[in-house]
Amino acid sequence: MNEFSQILDSVNLGLVILDADLRVRYWNRWMESRSGIAAERIAGALLFDFFPSLKTPAFIRSCKSVLTFGNFSFFSQKLHRFLFPFRPDSSFESRFEQMQQSCTMGPLRNDDTTISALYLTVQDVTELAAYEHRLMEMNMRDGLTGAYNRRFLEKRMEEEFNRHVRYSRSLSVVMFDIDFFKKVNDSYGHLCGDLILKDIAGEIAAMIRTTDFLARYGGEEFCCLLPETDLPAAQMIAERFRSRVAEAQHIYQGQEIYVTISLGVAALTPGLSSCHALLKKADDALYEAKRSGRNRVVAC
Repeated sequence: MNEFSQILDSVNLGLVILDADLRVRYWNRWMESRSGIAAERIAGALLFDFFPSLKTPAFIRSCKSVLTFGNFSFFSQKLHRFLFPFRPDSSFESRFEQMQQSCTMGPLRNDDTTISALYLTVQDVTELAAYEHRLMEMNMRDGLTGAYNRRFLEKRMEEEFNRHVRYSRSLSVVMFDIDFFKKVNDSYGHLCGDLILKDIAGEIAAMIRTTDFLARYGGEEFCCLLPETDLPAAQMIAERFRSRVAEAQHIYQGQEIYVTISLGVAALTPGLSSCHALLKKADDALYEAKRSGRNRVVAC
């Protein structure tokens, strides 16, 4: 190993060699720097003595499969997140507390082809995973307001509806849109309209729980999904939305602009057969709020 150690210590990935008893025979410099464990300290020790979290049936089974049959095992960050609990590289912003890793395990054979050890490579793929998550987030979010998009809302509503069917949990929806929004665009321009859309989405998003979902349903219309919320509670929440928006001041090119919203509220009841029926009830209630004067909450 000595003649190759200089090369193995210079590669930008972790390399570990374990004997048949899963004791560490080699621990390259990448592993030293990420773990804070010197090669001299871990050499000859059971891997599990330093990383007890690896002592799982799945990991041990993979090791035995490699040592017995010469199979290869792959541990993708998409499935396993990480094997070794290392901190991610601090040179870029990451949503992960632990380094995301893609790992490969394979056999090492003697001259007579018998398997005497296994190797394990560890590649840091945190930046790739963070990028993929950002792409997923972009596909779920409305580009202007940052609220979820309609496609995500409909998928989430289907999931919540199925959960309601299984466990009989409460589920409510608040639909709202901005009153006379066309007049805002006509009077001040679409940039002002965009500002107001973003402001309102931000105001409402700051008021809801982490378990709730605010989505831009289309144009100036929004929908807020409220799991574990019955109709009276959803009405109170909708009234807080209405009051907050009515009081909010929007500044555009030095001008103060005020807008209001109309809201329709509906909750799942035994007679509703689908989440689309729930949305229809909320939409009907919203239409009634607008028909009866705007800047008000109507519950179906």
